[in-house]
Amino acid sequence: MSPTGVDPLVVVDGANVVGSVPDGWWRDRAGAAIRLRDNLAGVPAAGLPDVAAPVDVVLVVEGRARDIPQAPGGVRVERAAGSGDDTIVDLVRAAAGSRRIVVVTADRGLRARVSALGAEVRGPSAVPR
Repeated sequence: MSPTGVDPLVVVDGANVVGSVPDGWWRDRAGAAIRLRDNLAGVPAAGLPDVAAPVDVVLVVEGRARDIPQAPGGVRVERAAGSGDDTIVDLVRAAAGSRRIVVVTADRGLRARVSALGAEVRGPSAVPR
């Protein structure tokens, strides 16, 4: 737990992180999002290289991947009703100032939006993909 008593929040841009691996994800977007969700399952207990555990992990999914099921393991699936980027910004805005927030994305526009709200940003390789 952090010195403030609140675990850091790691928000993963599902579409962007899935898209960073050229493994045919575009043929099965929901399946790729499920694989990412499952690969993230160890992060809440292990943290990230520069973010000590425990951490809260939120995977934001959109479009065809929006209906993937929640799974045990501590990764919360947040289904974007519209833009995944807007949902991520809303999550960051809601938690800003109360805890450390790390957003995982390579999207330059999203990086700028969440950085302006005080979030740290990591690229897709920061998480198991």
